[in-house]
Formats: sequence, structure tokens, C-alpha cells
Amino acid sequence: MDIKNRCGKRRTCHMAMTFVPSSTSSTFRPTLIRCASANERQALFSRIAPVYDNLNDLLSLGQHRIWKRMAVSWTGAKMGDCVLDVCCGSGDLSFLLSDKVGSHGKVIGLDFSKDQLSFALSRQQSLSKNCFMNIEWVEGDALDLPFSDGWFDAITMGYGLRNVVDKQKAMQEIFRVLKTGSTVSILDFNKSNELLTSAVTEWMIDNIVVPVATGYGLSEEYRYLKSSIREFLTGKELEKLALGVGFSAARHYEIGGGLMGCLVAKR
Repeated sequence: MDIKNRCGKRRTCHMAMTFVPSSTSSTFRPTLIRCASANERQALFSRIAPVYDNLNDLLSLGQHRIWKRMAVSWTGAKMGDCVLDVCCGSGDLSFLLSDKVGSHGKVIGLDFSKDQLSFALSRQQSLSKNCFMNIEWVEGDALDLPFSDGWFDAITMGYGLRNVVDKQKAMQEIFRVLKTGSTVSILDFNKSNELLTSAVTEWMIDNIVVPVATGYGLSEEYRYLKSSIREFLTGKELEKLALGVGFSAARHYEIGGGLMGCLVAKR
């Protein structure tokens, strides 16, 4: 299958899966440790991929599914739209977008981890909904999106912006490929200004997240989650970032009791 007619630059697609050579830039994922190279980060996500969804369900008590539905709803994606899920991982947001745009729409799920994309493809093939066949998986870089300007009707990004090397560049790329008047919805951990909320978040990471991840042999992969949140942007800073790259409106919503946040920006 050829993506060019629907989503910009030409990429050959086999079995609804496209691999675009990724750059050496280090990019995305919600539980990123400080790796020295893109290869190390890809190896990290290869280790996480087989248990990623199970851990999400366990650690959030299933609440992450509600947060993701909220994020997709805020995009305003509708039947027949062509939409993009940046840092798609195992595909949760992509599948939700697929429901929104239907079989006549198009969903592109982009990530830099082949293992995450392979897992997303296997999920797609095991599910019975016809509309899920409108999803194509692309290996690529969030800092250099392989699509034409002004192509997508809506974009999501789940637990990715916090870990890109250059957040401004990532936002510029999203702005570039989004149609005028369309919306991006970016879900991630919330860096709260409230001391109590921050303390609760860090306590949960130390006493719940890391111990549970240890049971899967992934303690180091999750240990740096706390520092990545500390170094992230607050809601107000995210709004400022979006407006600074050209978005006409931006609002950050605190959800999940302030533990999570969603930046909604309109081009």
C-alpha cells in the first residue's frame, strides 16, 4: 500500500505496516530512562513492549483507558478524517481514533520502536472490527515527521512529548502537518504546581510503579519516571509552548485527580 495518496510522502506499506528509517534523534515514550543513544532507547522499548499494556492496566487500575478516550474526544476527529497518532506505542490511541474516523477515514500510528509497532500490528490483526483496517503503522521520528504540510484533520500524542529531546521542534512538526482549524491532543503525566499533588505522584512512583515494574524485570526502565516528570513542563508552560509555535489557541486540562494532563491546541 502506498501512503502518499492519503498522508503525504511516499512510504511502501506491507500488511498495513510501514517502516520509515528513523533518524538518530532520541525520541518518545512515557517511561524513558536517560539513554546515551537512540539505539539504547529502541532496545529499552523492545524490552517493555511485551508487557507494556498489562503494566498500564495494572498501574493505573484501568484508568488510562478513560484518559485516552478523553484525549481522543478533545481532537474532534470525525468520520472520514485522516488522523495521526504520534508516539503511538502499542496503538491504544490509534484504535480509539479508528473508531472515530470509521472505515472511510485513515489513521497513521507513528513510533520509532519496531517492537512496539509489531505489537500494535498483531493487536490490529487479532481484532475483528473492520474499521481497524484503516490503520497503518509507520516507523519514524517525532522530530521529523514524514508527511506533507497541512495533511491531518486531527493528531494525538500519548506520553511522548515529555521525552522528546526537543519539545519545541516536536510541536513545530505537529503544527506543520496539521490542517488549519484542526486540533492536537497531547496526553501525559501532569507536572503540578501543587506540592501535595507532586508529592502523591512521586510517592506512587516510588512505592507502587517501580516495585510493580520490578516484578516484570523492568525496575530500571521505570525508575527514572519521577525525574522525567520533574523536568517536564507545567500546564501553563505547555500552553505557552503551543502558542509560541503558532497554534491559535491552547488549553491544558488536569485529569485523573491532577496526576495526568492533556494539552489541547488548535491550529
